[in-house]
Amino acid sequence: MKTVIKREFIVNAALDDAFAHLAQVEKWPSWAKHIQRVELEPTGPVTATTQGALYLTNGIKTHFQMINFDPPQSWEWVGKFLWLTIAYDHRLMAASDSTTQIAFIVKAEGIGVSTIGRLFAAVYNANLNRAIPNLIAEYDVLARTGSNK
Repeated sequence: MKTVIKREFIVNAALDDAFAHLAQVEKWPSWAKHIQRVELEPTGPVTATTQGALYLTNGIKTHFQMINFDPPQSWEWVGKFLWLTIAYDHRLMAASDSTTQIAFIVKAEGIGVSTIGRLFAAVYNANLNRAIPNLIAEYDVLARTGSNK
């Protein structure tokens, strides 16, 4: 698979708390405004068997299934976009006792990865440009209020 996006940033949360918060995928629309709603099976925080669908605000519905699950360090799920297979890797690493580095890595393979993959990456990257600051701010609020999840 070809890496089409790699975004890294630091949040104000210890590793376990950062993972616990990010693993609440059904709550992602609070910071990822391009996501209208999320359906997971099973519901609740992500697990090794999680699969589901993201309903985007532009009307697109994308399905995914977990392929790697290693809490609290990472999870990766895979889905389809047109003729492409897209892998979404979520990696977390303690930066200090109270901060965590999060990496979102998106990889793609399939017919048109060099053309459609670039277009997909440009749109997704624009969504991340808006979503990541929102997520960082959400972690900041959680840190100030003492809430970990």
